[in-house]
Amino acid sequence: MVEKSAWKINGFLALLVGIILLALAVKSFMAESIAAGIISILAAIVVFSSIIVVQPNQAQVVTFFGRYIGSVSSSGFWMVTPLTVRTKVSLRVNNFNSKTLKVNDVTGNPVEIAAVVVYRVVDTAKAIFDVTNYEQFVEIQSETALRHVATKYPYDSFGEEVLSLRGSADAVAEELTRELRDRLSLAGVEVMEARLTHLAYATEIASAMLQRQQASAILAARQMIVDGAVGMVQMALKRLEQDGILELDEERKVAMINNLLVAIISERGAQPILNTSSIY
Repeated sequence: MVEKSAWKINGFLALLVGIILLALAVKSFMAESIAAGIISILAAIVVFSSIIVVQPNQAQVVTFFGRYIGSVSSSGFWMVTPLTVRTKVSLRVNNFNSKTLKVNDVTGNPVEIAAVVVYRVVDTAKAIFDVTNYEQFVEIQSETALRHVATKYPYDSFGEEVLSLRGSADAVAEELTRELRDRLSLAGVEVMEARLTHLAYATEIASAMLQRQQASAILAARQMIVDGAVGMVQMALKRLEQDGILELDEERKVAMINNLLVAIISERGAQPILNTSSIY
């Protein structure tokens, strides 16, 4: 099915025609022309029943004895083909908040995930005739796409250069939006945006994964501290040698490096031991 425009004329003109037909019916009954009066009344009823009001951002799908003849999407007061059935379809932007789903990520860890989908109907014929209920279709396909996307990425990258649900929210949202557009185009629905609204480890592994995240953060911080400390020690030794302040043999250089690293890396304030004399 492809949307097309239905035949329509100004509703006020149709209203005027209906009033004229009623006046003719009254005049016919007064002239004792019962048949003409009945025909005029029936014609007026047909005209009045063909008048519709279309609200802004709304469309009406028109069928004539089971055959689709078009849609009216222009807001206003219209008359359409008589003896037709009209179905209202909202063209407004809608939000769908999915339920919190429990799925396994690409590494097999159970995670809880949810998303919001922003969509609107762009083809009323497909929305009404190609699926049973387009709103329910959006709901089911959104959850299916969310499950599929969640199984393609790990929850967290843990420092690796890979996409993850937690660290690559924009990339995951683009992937989810792209997949939903492919799935919902059948129903004449355009997906404007899709984003994750909830992401967490499942309850049964949340504590263990939190400990892993904390350990990874501690290791990363330690690595940064060690890299900085080594650089500072190298700079200090080089500066002492360049300025000619003192000359150190390899053994004393190792001792100084050890003391400097302990002082810099230690979590608590270091207490240096000063050598003020020698027994020799």
